[in-house]
Parts: sequence; structure tokens; C-alpha cells
Amino acid sequence: MPQPDLIAGVPVLFVMAARPEYGPALQARIDPLITGIGPVEGAVRLTAALSRMDPLPRLIVSLGSAGSARLVQTEIYQVGAVGYRDMDASPLGFAVGCTPLLDLPRMIDLPHRIPGLPVANLSTGANIVSGAAYQRIEEDMVDMETFAHLRAAQLFDVPLIGLRGISDGVAELRELTDWTQYLHIIDEKLAQAVDLLQDALADGSVQP
Repeated sequence: MPQPDLIAGVPVLFVMAARPEYGPALQARIDPLITGIGPVEGAVRLTAALSRMDPLPRLIVSLGSAGSARLVQTEIYQVGAVGYRDMDASPLGFAVGCTPLLDLPRMIDLPHRIPGLPVANLSTGANIVSGAAYQRIEEDMVDMETFAHLRAAQLFDVPLIGLRGISDGVAELRELTDWTQYLHIIDEKLAQAVDLLQDALADGSVQP
């Protein structure tokens, strides 16, 4: 089982969904926990891993790809706030996106920010968003794991940073390569973001 990486002396657990996102640039820097794709796999596998870690990491970084119809393709964004688009208990009087009887807002802020990286809001859900479906998404970008990773991190009282590279969204998705074609570029840019995190931990700009 992967253990936290020491980044500027701080134990940081990096978490990714799928191995195609884990390219050579990241491989030279980190050894992430690969949780699998989707919110269920993300929550179950990260929770299981954290339950076996002693001591716990001081910071979790969820990183990988995301889709967006409005952000710049292949650029890296850190998550300012994340919501869970699958949750709809509105027939019972709850706001869409809010889990019943759980005291959390529809969008949860991530307060730790890496200087030098743009910030965008994220929607997590179990479906691939493509084409006209983006019109129903209020947030800037979409993925399938960050909210799940955050809830697991909150269970263990460990702060989380989200980093996402925009892999698709400009055109309708029709096959797997529409997602994977730019992952090598995102890998290199995510590695640069990890370097920025190291600098921020070293100079105290990020204090988990």
C-alpha cells in the first residue's frame, strides 16, 4: 500500500483515480494511492487506506484530470470548492446537492491554496459529462472522485487540496482516446504543480 510522500518534510498522501493519469513526470516525484474511478471507489479505497495508516498524513492531495466546457484545455486548476452533483433529495425538501441530515453546504470550500495556481470550482459525480450536459453544471469543471476523497479526508480530520488538469470538454466525447489524448501534457503540468506545493510547504504558504 502506498505511504505518504515526504514533501518539504511534510507527509503528504497523493491520491489519483486511474493509472493513465499517472505519467512519467509524476512518477519521478510521487507514489500515489490509486483509488479507482468514481465516487464509490474513491471513498471506499481512500477510507480503507487511511484506516491502516499510523501516523496519518498531514495533507491529502487529490489530483488528476477533469472536464470543462469553459476552462482552458490542458491547464491546471486547484479546487476552490467542490460539490456532489449526484445527490438529489429535493422531493423531501432538501436542496439539490445537499445530503439529507448531514450538516454540510452544497459546495464545500477547500481553504488550503497553492500560490501561483488558478482556482476553479468543481462538481463531482458518477457520470461522464459531455456536450450539452455541461449546460446543467454550475461549476467550472467536473470530475468523478474529488468530493469522495474529501469526505474520506474529513472523516480522519486531514485537510485536502484538489488539483485538476482539463483533459476534455471542448468537443463531445465519443471514445476513450478523447479523454486520454492530452493526459501526457497534464502529467507534466501536474508535476509542476507538485513542485509549487513543495515550495509552498517549505516557505509556509501552505500550512496543513
